[in-house]
Amino acid sequence: MRPATIRKIDVTLGRFLCFLLTLFRKIVSIFAPSGRDFSLPRKILFIKLVEQGATVLATSAIRRACELVGKENVYFLVFSENCEILSLLNLIPEGNVIPVRNGSFLLFIRDILGALLKMRRLGIDATIDMEFFARASAIIAYLSGARLRVGLHRFTNEAPYRGDLMTHRIQYNPYLHTAQYYRLLVEALTARPDDMPLWKGELGDEWREVVRFRPSPEEKERIWQLLVNTGGFVPPGKIVLLNPNASDLLPLRKWPEEYFIHLAQRLINAYPDITIVITGAPSEARAAEEMAYRIGRKNVVCLAGKTTLRELLVLYTLSDILVTNDSGPGHFASMTDIFNIVLFGPETPHLFGPIGGRGRVIHAGLACSPCVNVYNHRFSPCRNNVCMKAISVDEVFATIVFVLEGEGKDG
Repeated sequence: MRPATIRKIDVTLGRFLCFLLTLFRKIVSIFAPSGRDFSLPRKILFIKLVEQGATVLATSAIRRACELVGKENVYFLVFSENCEILSLLNLIPEGNVIPVRNGSFLLFIRDILGALLKMRRLGIDATIDMEFFARASAIIAYLSGARLRVGLHRFTNEAPYRGDLMTHRIQYNPYLHTAQYYRLLVEALTARPDDMPLWKGELGDEWREVVRFRPSPEEKERIWQLLVNTGGFVPPGKIVLLNPNASDLLPLRKWPEEYFIHLAQRLINAYPDITIVITGAPSEARAAEEMAYRIGRKNVVCLAGKTTLRELLVLYTLSDILVTNDSGPGHFASMTDIFNIVLFGPETPHLFGPIGGRGRVIHAGLACSPCVNVYNHRFSPCRNNVCMKAISVDEVFATIVFVLEGEGKDG
């Protein structure tokens, strides 16, 4: 399903189901015995269906959950196309990842029903809803049967309605980085749920933790040969990666294609022995090939659609610089030593910027930015992303020169 379709279903059907389930919960609570059990859980399930990049930001939260119940008792519900990042993080057993297909609404419902049955069979007794104000994740958390459910609640805010289905209700704090927020969700399990809003504690620096990706020599050799065979030459100097295509989830994040083309041409003119590599998903391969053709230089290689996520990270370890829109690769790169230049526009790096690694965030800082947030489900009325167009080729080029000339090696 396309992001717009998912949002429409979430807003219409999701809101109605949240109301019905909240009403049901209130009625049941009248007859339920007093003295609820809010002791620490035995098994924790994270619900994070979309965005692999955001899952990287959850590293500290997942590790904290593993400290509480052991990694063999931590589970993750995720769309099937986003499973690979969990394998790379290697924080929980692969068998503890519960995939959900979303090719169609019926397929989604079928897999969700199967997942709910599995949750009850496993005895999941705590859920961590990481999807901000989405209704689907709140519904899944409630229907899982978990006695402890942590997630956002709107309280007195004019936030999207999603009922009252959480036991541990969190008030959204727009001043916390997303990695901090994810850690907060897990810490809330250690607090009394009636001490609202949760969590009344201090977050240290642990939320900045990232997993370091270390490929084998064989993996490096295989990706080097892929690069050589695809390009038809052995890269003689530095390697700069360009990731021009943000996902369909938020196309406003795209830096103009012409800017990427001009940047590549300027780099090759300034550094004749440089190799430009264009990366991207299989769905972006055709556009990436067209971009390589328009750059019009022999030392340009297109690997879009030719690598798995793991192989992409191996490529990062072989390269010097990545230039990317605000998207998953910006977070994946933070798991390696590549210098990571991330271009922000409709979202803010204060909340979603990469943590760890080496790099720089470039953000024009227009008055209208950020225009997408958790309250509007990250859908903006904007049709002209001036915030991305305002990031000049000159600024990005100067940053790359700064790194290539050796000034950025320590930072």
